[in-house]
Amino acid sequence: MDNSEDTERIASVLNGDISSFEPLIAKYQPRVFATVRRYARREDEIEDIVQEIFIKAFRKLATFRGEAPFEHWLMRLAVRTCYDFLRRHQRNRETNLSQLTDAQNEWLERFHVSDTADSGDAVAARELVELLLDKLSPSSKMVITLMEIEGKSVKEIAEIMGWTLSLVKVRAFRSRAQMRKHLAQLLKECPVTVEPIKTS
Repeated sequence: MDNSEDTERIASVLNGDISSFEPLIAKYQPRVFATVRRYARREDEIEDIVQEIFIKAFRKLATFRGEAPFEHWLMRLAVRTCYDFLRRHQRNRETNLSQLTDAQNEWLERFHVSDTADSGDAVAARELVELLLDKLSPSSKMVITLMEIEGKSVKEIAEIMGWTLSLVKVRAFRSRAQMRKHLAQLLKECPVTVEPIKTS
């Protein structure tokens, strides 16, 4: 289904053929799920958010002007819905070493020693990033995820979130500072065993 077929489906829905919305759900559901998983962890939360996104999309379908592909409109709606979720469920969970897995602790220790841990355990590294992201404010998490993980530009983030360019830049700067602060705290807690220097 290309963009023209999307437009035809949307027109059919707006003319009363509700069943025409189902192919749109089937087409975009995988990407919506992938997006939501960047902001929520529990599967029941993810499913609820995805459902909320498609309900909103159906109810707001008349506001789709067709100036950009339907996919862009839908994903903007998805990201904003995720942002609303983060604000409703803001958590300030303390992350300490007692909550980290052995693999995460080992990755932190390697990073502490070399300052550039290798990709020997990409899963542990990704999980640590998720833990650090969970400690950020909703707006900071959105900026870091969109900019650093999804590779969006400042302009794209401003358009998606409805923020000014300067606000995106300020929040990106502050968010990175928060991430560095939280990482430094974990590194401070990390018990590093320093090997003695061998002399010849």
